[in-house]
Amino acid sequence: MTITDWDRRFAELAFLEAKKSADNGGLPIGSALAAGERLIASGHNQRVQKGDPILHGEMDCLRNAGRRKTYRGMTLYTSLSPCLMCAGTIAQFKIPRLVINDTVNFGGNEGWLRDKGVEVIDLQHTDSIALMARFIRDQPALWNEDIGE
Repeated sequence: MTITDWDRRFAELAFLEAKKSADNGGLPIGSALAAGERLIASGHNQRVQKGDPILHGEMDCLRNAGRRKTYRGMTLYTSLSPCLMCAGTIAQFKIPRLVINDTVNFGGNEGWLRDKGVEVIDLQHTDSIALMARFIRDQPALWNEDIGE
């Protein structure tokens, strides 16, 4: 499990996408998809902005990536550990590698993903953890709506 400079750059992009969502009134969750050093797409949670209950950060990123025949050799970066819906999509598309910025504020599907053959890296990105903690503290009703509580 090696973390590269490119991993850190794309993890930072996932954080910036999360910040973009927060700055526009949404949940601070962002994602990026890369093939090695090449960015394929990025996106952020837009449930609030677009009124779409399944437009989580990972889903927006994958939608922006467009139709793919394979995800072989790709890594999905996410600012927050994926929910069950997003984890299921990662498994369904056979995305081989996942780098997560924050498992502190939300987690639990990492083991399930590993059981499905996904290499899961817990990066512990300080800014992502702080941004989400602040959001949960300041907007608990919106957080609970998104997470299904």
